[in-house]
Amino acid sequence: MASPKPMAVRMLGQRKIPHALFAFDDAIRDAAEVARVTGMPPEAVYKTLVVEEDPPKGKPRLVMMPSDSEVDLKALAAALGLKKVSMASHRDAERYTGLQVGGISALALIGKGFATYIDGRALLRSAILVSAGQRGLDVRLAVVDLLALTGAVAIEGIAR
Repeated sequence: MASPKPMAVRMLGQRKIPHALFAFDDAIRDAAEVARVTGMPPEAVYKTLVVEEDPPKGKPRLVMMPSDSEVDLKALAAALGLKKVSMASHRDAERYTGLQVGGISALALIGKGFATYIDGRALLRSAILVSAGQRGLDVRLAVVDLLALTGAVAIEGIAR
């Protein structure tokens, strides 16, 4: 199981932002499995992906997607006005973010200069579950609070 509250969760508490913490086996790295063990619907559990311009140029971007969807990289590139984007390797994602795959979180990377995007369907939900910045811990919070904190921009049509 995960250890004490990560910085992102402490920040939510300090800012008095309503949230609920969900702990699970930190060996779980798949958002669909997180949905299963937390009892949350898969479309309400979001994974944070690290995407970079292809070939790599500049800082990578964070993209939050429902656990039951994959990002359409062509559609994402078009939405961002880029020629091509690709998923960062696990090793590169960890190197860029300083977080372990399975614990990468836009909340934990606030103020670190990452442009952040979220699948537009999140706007249809009142709250979603996202990584708390540490494997084995997710946090459920209002979508409006998540967007306000992370500066995430909602993009329609990037799922396949």
